[in-house]
Amino acid sequence: MSKGKIAVVALIVVFVAAFLAFDLGRYLDLDYLKSRQADIDALYREYPVASLAAYFAAYVAITGLSLPGAAILTLAGGAVFGLLWGSVAVSFASTLGATVAFMVSRYLLRDGIQRRYGDRLKAINAGVERDGAFYLFTMRLVPAFPFFVVNLVMGLTPMRTLTFALVSQLGMLPGTIVFVNAGTQLARIDSLQGILSPALIGSFVLLGIFPFVARRVVDAVKARRAFAGWSRPARFERDLVVVGAGSAGLVSAYVAAMVRAKVTLVERHRMGGDCLNTGCVPSKALIRSARLLHQARHADRYGLEPAALGVDFARVMDRVHGVIAAIEPHDSVERYTALGVDCVEGEATITSPWTVRVGERTITTRNVIVAAGARPFVPPIPGIEDTGYLTSDTLWGLRELPPRLVVLGGGPIGSELAQCFARLGSKVTQVEMLPRILAREDPEISDMVMRRFVEEGIDVKTGHRAKEFVVRGGEKRLVCEHGGEETEIAFDQVIVAVGRAANVAGYGLEELGVEVSDRRTVAVNEYLQTNVPNVFACGDVAGPYQFTHVSAHQAWYATVNALFGAFRRFRVDYTVIPWATFTDPEVARVGLNELEAKERGIDHEVTVYGIDDLDRAIADGEAHGLVKVLTVPGKDRILGATIAGEHAGDLITEFVAAMRHGFGLNRILSTIHIYPTLAEANKYAAGEWKRAHKPERLLRIVERYHAWRRGGG
Repeated sequence: MSKGKIAVVALIVVFVAAFLAFDLGRYLDLDYLKSRQADIDALYREYPVASLAAYFAAYVAITGLSLPGAAILTLAGGAVFGLLWGSVAVSFASTLGATVAFMVSRYLLRDGIQRRYGDRLKAINAGVERDGAFYLFTMRLVPAFPFFVVNLVMGLTPMRTLTFALVSQLGMLPGTIVFVNAGTQLARIDSLQGILSPALIGSFVLLGIFPFVARRVVDAVKARRAFAGWSRPARFERDLVVVGAGSAGLVSAYVAAMVRAKVTLVERHRMGGDCLNTGCVPSKALIRSARLLHQARHADRYGLEPAALGVDFARVMDRVHGVIAAIEPHDSVERYTALGVDCVEGEATITSPWTVRVGERTITTRNVIVAAGARPFVPPIPGIEDTGYLTSDTLWGLRELPPRLVVLGGGPIGSELAQCFARLGSKVTQVEMLPRILAREDPEISDMVMRRFVEEGIDVKTGHRAKEFVVRGGEKRLVCEHGGEETEIAFDQVIVAVGRAANVAGYGLEELGVEVSDRRTVAVNEYLQTNVPNVFACGDVAGPYQFTHVSAHQAWYATVNALFGAFRRFRVDYTVIPWATFTDPEVARVGLNELEAKERGIDHEVTVYGIDDLDRAIADGEAHGLVKVLTVPGKDRILGATIAGEHAGDLITEFVAAMRHGFGLNRILSTIHIYPTLAEANKYAAGEWKRAHKPERLLRIVERYHAWRRGGG
């Protein structure tokens, strides 16, 4: 704790100790106030300014220190100064005192609490930044909320001090006037409870409800504006139209059909979207073929003769498409039609808040969900169109293995594809503008992957900015800038994998007036609702996470809020989001990693278990990687976990469950794990944490006990 904080704490302790030692609380009693009212009135008549100043200072001190007695002081203000001046004095003094308490709480406690619980408080912080003034105002209107608690708690949030003060003064004013007015009739008051009659409490409750009613009215006004100029149909064919049949759209349609809603699903190309046709499924099929080839060529690691396998790349790609075809029925028109979904193929255009046109057909609907997905982003690098390029969408049409391949991008997609093609036989150069690949992971994790890439012959060029594509002497070349100098890379094919852009244009959102965020995604609120109230968005088109499983997660919220939002709405929950990069070694993560915890200033402890020590990993010839867990200092509560190694994407699930359901490393340690399995790595990581937190003092006592039992005295 800093010297300044120690001084503030000492000052508070002195004031509180003096308050208790001199029993100053006896002066803040209703009977005492009534018995001395005449003397206080006389003092005020003789020294009006000094009396008002002393009263003001006392009120600020009492509320600033969160001491009991503010209610009595408010009555005294009415009794001595009258309704007008009493209300003015109490209003400003209570606001100033509340702001002092707010600032003290912020100075002493906020940084520590945000560091320790910052990950859990993200949603609360975002809510306060967005709607904090609104909720503070409602709490100030209702005396049922202890004001000193409100002061201290709000100090822990990101709310601006000026906002807190202004909203507090406005919100406390009705209650202030009631109590000051009661003080003008002090002789008739027998107790504080007598002031708050059932009728008055009811009035305050109505005041507290008023902002929520007002918000509904504001929402209705906004909706009216959003719908202005559009003709609402007299009746609707559908409860819901979903635009896009990728992961988000399929789940939305499925949920709607399960609750017996009439739903139409529109897809312009292929059911299943990117994940089935050009993303997760084909890439994992390609990874499997490349991995099997790699293992066969290194069979000597398993006591076998290495196999000199040839690569028929066309057959490899045939297998990839065969995998797609095998999974396709899960996402097929036939399956969803059988579930009760009206599946329509064609280009969807949202022509009004309640109508979607597909070809010659116009569908009327109460709600629309936009699940239009995203596409690979192609940066405007000079010459890229002339030399040609592939993306994660278009490379699946290849029939010949590129002899020399440049992979532009060091993120998960670029890294997975770089390793695949290198194992299949391409001479791969991976170009990344940042200092390391997989830059969102901790440095030792990305270094682990990069070392494996280099061992397998991939030329990893980090810190290289793609500057220009050129053709020289009939040879395609990428010109990069590195350290102020230019370097050229010859290639036959280039795969652009630098990110994905949301599909926000071309199907009516602009004409409808749907807003787009700074990230160029469809702007949605916490309910996945756009600024057009009956239009929702989910999946890659809305972000912020572009993962198939997150798209499915969002789809439930979007659908339920669209269909049942008039009764209850659900805020989408992003508190525990896992993901994996399917390189070798595989990398999986949930929650915070060490890099993010340091960037956000969140206190944490790090526990690491090396998988090279795990029996099953040694037996499998996969003795590499680690389990890295971040916990709250001194506690087993998990802030995040990263696993690098064999089947990391499967192993991370135990930590996902722990974070989602609130159990810590002690429970993981006490859970029986089958021997020998890779899953034991999670238990051993928990054991490492336990070993670092063993109760040394208790163990010394136990040691002496054992010595005594042995007769050692």
